[in-house]
Amino acid sequence: MGSGQNPRPGYVNVDASPACRPDEVWDLEQTPWPWPDNCAEEVLFIHSLEHMGGDPKVFLAIMRELYRICAPNASVMIHVPHPRHDNFINDPTHVRAISPPMLTLFDREANEEWREKGAANSPLALYNGVDFKVAAYRGVLAEPYRTQVEAGELTEAAIEEIVRSRNNVLTEWRMQLLVRKSQPAEA
Repeated sequence: MGSGQNPRPGYVNVDASPACRPDEVWDLEQTPWPWPDNCAEEVLFIHSLEHMGGDPKVFLAIMRELYRICAPNASVMIHVPHPRHDNFINDPTHVRAISPPMLTLFDREANEEWREKGAANSPLALYNGVDFKVAAYRGVLAEPYRTQVEAGELTEAAIEEIVRSRNNVLTEWRMQLLVRKSQPAEA
């Protein structure tokens, strides 16, 4: 999704720009999408999702459409620049910060727990009829931090503190969502 100049073999590459020569030209901010329910077993957003949904209503529509087209247990891989890195800040086409905690707002199980506790988190899974579990995530360290961690000069705890207090520590987030939904009924 949003393949740009980097189409992936074995995937249906989608982009809004015909100049990118995708398999299918489609502006993903335009919903509904033209694909059938439960048609995708794996979806990639590699440095594209941060360019979509500057308007919250549009972003929520994207998440609903993503859920609709994903098959049960589908995997959604998302790579985005870290919102506190200059790579994110300096590109005027980056309209939405994407992070593991933000994506957890689309996890129905987490939403139910928050509701029971009376937490103020926005239960976007419940509001939008979706259920994505953040199955894995990792931050990609910028230099000199990566080298310092590899040399044993910085611990994971130290890096966590540095990430909370400084910009330009993580260059990007790499995340995997799993789609939780029941199998469609046989006709």
